[in-house]
Amino acid sequence: MALDLTDTLGHPRDPETVGGMARGLLGSEILRVAAEIRTLVGRGEKVCNLTVGDFSPREFPIPAALRDLIAEALHAGETNYPPADGMLELRQAVQRLYARSLGLHYPLESIVIASGARPIVYGTFRSVVDPGDVVLYPVPSWNNQYYVYMVEAKGVPVPTTSEQRFMPTVDQLRPHLPRARLLCLGSPLNPTGTTFSEEQLRPVCTAIVEENLERRRAGRPPLLVMYDQIYWALTFGGTKHLTPVGLVPEMAPYTVFVDGISKAFAATGVRVGWGVGPPSIISRMKDLIGHTGAWAPRAEQIASARFLDNEPAVERYLGEMRRGVESRLETLHEGLMSLRAKGLPVSDIAPQGAIYLSARFDLVGRGGLRSNEDIRKLLLERAGFAAVPFQAFGLADETGWFRLSVGAVSEAEIREVIPRLEEALRTVVDAAA
Repeated sequence: MALDLTDTLGHPRDPETVGGMARGLLGSEILRVAAEIRTLVGRGEKVCNLTVGDFSPREFPIPAALRDLIAEALHAGETNYPPADGMLELRQAVQRLYARSLGLHYPLESIVIASGARPIVYGTFRSVVDPGDVVLYPVPSWNNQYYVYMVEAKGVPVPTTSEQRFMPTVDQLRPHLPRARLLCLGSPLNPTGTTFSEEQLRPVCTAIVEENLERRRAGRPPLLVMYDQIYWALTFGGTKHLTPVGLVPEMAPYTVFVDGISKAFAATGVRVGWGVGPPSIISRMKDLIGHTGAWAPRAEQIASARFLDNEPAVERYLGEMRRGVESRLETLHEGLMSLRAKGLPVSDIAPQGAIYLSARFDLVGRGGLRSNEDIRKLLLERAGFAAVPFQAFGLADETGWFRLSVGAVSEAEIREVIPRLEEALRTVVDAAA
């Protein structure tokens, strides 16, 4: 029987029945592209899926020890509500992890657990930002524009370039610091797979400390930094992960870390994340998480605590994880560079961290292609090469830059797609000649 979806007064269901914020909130462009790819794969089409910031369990299963610990906790009956700020043993495990791996020594009051990193991001915005406040963030970057919209803030995006590895500089940020309430940074960065160097990050931190000294004298609220380091365990080669507090200890009162097990342990669906920062902010985030029910499941929290304290198991898994991700990124990088060596309009930034490669297909203005979306469709249709344009991450310019994610593909799939990609690119170049 078909349902009558009019209300009790006979009004039809239409956009006016929802509030203004929900009406104006745009869906994720990344998820839209990912849904399109799932449809194609479901029809049996051959696609090298480089779109999702996730992992195929076939390629990257979660640690066996973590899986078994979750099962043990469930069998032990750990299925009721956890505390609003997280299970004590997990908060203690995070405290020990930060001390031994990052050299950061935080009290327990500085740590809150949530169902992944997203509630920490939202909790930071909600705890710090009032309607009309200025939120400063570089682009490309992950989803800041959506959170700005939801808290009715004024977003100030700062476009970055490939020459600076898509990381913001102090000269770009400094003019905006006096009026900003929150600065959103991340390293390794989604979508670019690039990281802050000390020469980039230290001056930014120094400028923030100086800005906050001025604000303290003037009796104004401080400028705070949300530092997304969910990928910090995934850096490659000589790249070293850096933190604002590690470089400039005076940043501790102004920095909220966004973190969790999702990326380093391929555990995106396990939903265990945490925030670390000033207790005054973390306590309010705890209440927000409590009101929204954004707790990580109790059994998963207990298992994560025990796994994080098993240092040999953690290091063994991370070693395998880094090798697997790096080998895929390098295979992709080398494949693209081989096309560049053949004169095709391709470039990229050598991988530094996370599971992403920034790649440019310089095709706008060739063969009737006018936008990144045109390029995306062409590569997908002619080569089965699925990528996400940087427009999905707030960068407006139609310059041909894309995010390529290797979490759901094998090295063999990457090697197989390169000849198809070459053929698609050559067709456009030859047609434009």
